[in-house]
Amino acid sequence: MKKAAIIGGTGYGAIELIRLLQAHTEIKITKIISQSQAGEDLAATYPHLTGMITTEMESLDIEELEKEIDILFLATPAGVAKNIIPSFQDTSVQCIDLSGDFRLSQEEYSEWYGKEPADAAVLEKAVFGLSDIFTEDIKTASIISNPGCFPTAALSALIPLIDGDKIQTEGIRIDAKTGISGAGKGLSEKAHFSSANENVVPYKIGQHQHIPEIERYASRFTDKDVKVSFTTHLIPMTRGLLCTVYADMKQEETTASILEYLQTYYREKAFVRILPEGQFPATKGVTGSNYCDIGVHVDERTNSIVIASAIDNLVKGAAGQAIHNANLMNGWEETMGLEFIPIFP
Repeated sequence: MKKAAIIGGTGYGAIELIRLLQAHTEIKITKIISQSQAGEDLAATYPHLTGMITTEMESLDIEELEKEIDILFLATPAGVAKNIIPSFQDTSVQCIDLSGDFRLSQEEYSEWYGKEPADAAVLEKAVFGLSDIFTEDIKTASIISNPGCFPTAALSALIPLIDGDKIQTEGIRIDAKTGISGAGKGLSEKAHFSSANENVVPYKIGQHQHIPEIERYASRFTDKDVKVSFTTHLIPMTRGLLCTVYADMKQEETTASILEYLQTYYREKAFVRILPEGQFPATKGVTGSNYCDIGVHVDERTNSIVIASAIDNLVKGAAGQAIHNANLMNGWEETMGLEFIPIFP
């Protein structure tokens, strides 16, 4: 049984890690770190944990963590993990960062996040944790940069088609929609009930920090720099994320031939479900689970393709993928602690 700590203990990502790790047979949470609420009972903030989680939240003590834990999950805002992880790079502690601190180059991070980037030497050691694509790299990593929720859904749809030379890499368009929890726990006007209820709002047009992340890792599968048009929308539901990707085909294909290709590409991946022809994913189909559902339509009239990809932004898009990565890093079954049936209705 490996001992784990979670830093950022009161955010949505941390709470989802706690929920999922209750079912994990090889990981035990021994420390929950919250600088702002150290000394408090987590159930005081989240009453649904009453009687289940009795661990008192602690302040950060890096020397103590180095001695007492095996796995460190960082569910912190951008700009925090880059200052903590360097202390663990020469230890046996495995670090999995759920923020964006190690996903981009130093230049990209400074431009898109507006913060000082991580140390170059530590950044070089970090492996991008898109579990179903970079599986072999993750197995030997000690520092994982967990992907963002939008990139997880978008890249899961895009990478196989780019890798298989199926689509043109110019003119890719992504229409993305997420529930309110994607904005995090912090208060904001756009997440206020009276603003979000019965409303759909595009946001961060041309400025979303997940744009360079999608482009950076999609470009690894072609000799070109992939550029995408990416539009995000906030929709009035708590959790769930749907990306609809539009691209031009390189040669004539049918929906059936692309589906067969995707089924082969993901045939050993337990958490990617390729839906039958004529079916498309819905956020309700993956709620509470680590699944990514993908549906496809090839428009033979225009020689273009529509790929829809749905995930739970807090599970596959955050905590679930972090646990999947921990499983890969430790040689455990990939599905350990994650075999949840989606919640329906």
